[in-house]
Amino acid sequence: MDKLIDKLVDTRWFMKIVALILALFLFDSVYDADKELKDINVPGQQDSGIVEDVPVKSYYDTENLVVTGIPETVDLSIEGPKSHLEQAKKLQNFEVYVDLTNAEIGSQRVEIKIRDISDKLDVTINPQYADVTVHEKVTQEFKVDAEFNNGLLGEGYSADAASAEPKTVKITGAKEVIERISFVKATLDVKGPITETITDEATVRVLDREMNKLDVTVEPQVIQVTVPVKQLSKTVPVTIVRKGDPQDGVTINSIELDVNEASITGREEILNETESVRVEVDVSKIEKDTVLTLPVIIPDGISAVDPKTVKASIDVSTEENAENADREEENTEEPAEETQTQEQEETKTFSSLPINLAGLAEEYEAVLRNPASGRTSITVTGKSSTVQDLKAEDFNLYLSLADLGEGDHEVPINVDGPSGVDVKPASGNATITITRKEEA
Repeated sequence: MDKLIDKLVDTRWFMKIVALILALFLFDSVYDADKELKDINVPGQQDSGIVEDVPVKSYYDTENLVVTGIPETVDLSIEGPKSHLEQAKKLQNFEVYVDLTNAEIGSQRVEIKIRDISDKLDVTINPQYADVTVHEKVTQEFKVDAEFNNGLLGEGYSADAASAEPKTVKITGAKEVIERISFVKATLDVKGPITETITDEATVRVLDREMNKLDVTVEPQVIQVTVPVKQLSKTVPVTIVRKGDPQDGVTINSIELDVNEASITGREEILNETESVRVEVDVSKIEKDTVLTLPVIIPDGISAVDPKTVKASIDVSTEENAENADREEENTEEPAEETQTQEQEETKTFSSLPINLAGLAEEYEAVLRNPASGRTSITVTGKSSTVQDLKAEDFNLYLSLADLGEGDHEVPINVDGPSGVDVKPASGNATITITRKEEA
């Protein structure tokens, strides 16, 4: 037996067969068919992920229809090969959409779909469906109400009504929504305090009766709003206050001012309480006829006065002058009854009388610019017995606007009143603006 084995080992074919068997064992220990298959088939690895807030596009007749109820975004749950999933999440080169090209007016449920994504991926859309309403599209023109917060005005200032430019806007939306429009507003958003006329941009807001914002398209969305701002003012008489007592032998016959009226500005409540301003004349220092320049004194709360100073003409008589006058009277040969002192004259001021407009053609309207209050005062001079009985109702102040056309005009202030007295308005003229009425 040993000889047989030695003989086989010595043969050439025996060694080849043994080598082949050993090689097969080595190959089997290194080569794994399943492992190689797994390494090659990498796309076969499965994964899942979520893509949030993907925008939804909609397709419909935008010329004639409006669609409500389509969600702005959806979330996607995606499963599939990892390589395809990562690429989809990174590039998002797909489209989520709603097709309403054949939709009819009314409410309906539609499916939200996705396209241009790999067919190796399974996609779940959340939400999958949307309850939408298709409306008829309408465009109408609305007037804009311009607004302004009066609390931003500086102290002593007021504002006229705000105006919009353009005055109207075009609003487009669903017919049912357009019918709900109650307010179209443009509110000026600026910082205070405001002390002059301002013009700035404002966004148009469209609201329903409950002041809820409506989903519509506005053209233009931003407009110009102008707010005319002016100082609060009032015209009041200037009164004379005498201080002290005249010197011995000096008599103050009269004190007359070159301006009997002043314009004051300030807070509205203070203006309402203020009926006059004053100048103070210290008569204890007056010895002869003189003219003084005096400051106009205003109450607390009044911020400005115009004019700030006035001239006071003071007429004085002394005992020496009176004695000379007596001697002249003694030497005269005129009857005694003619030497009797004539009745003294008196001056009286009536404040804040309305200025009426007369003779304006029907196609025009007029606005008083100066005095802006539409009122002025008058000074009446005459015999004491006559002047003392006069009342403000005895006088009619008016502007004659006959034959005047559009534009700014300076017109004399006319006064109708009782005879026998001299009437002088505080301001001889008024400034007025005439415009043509807007057609209804």
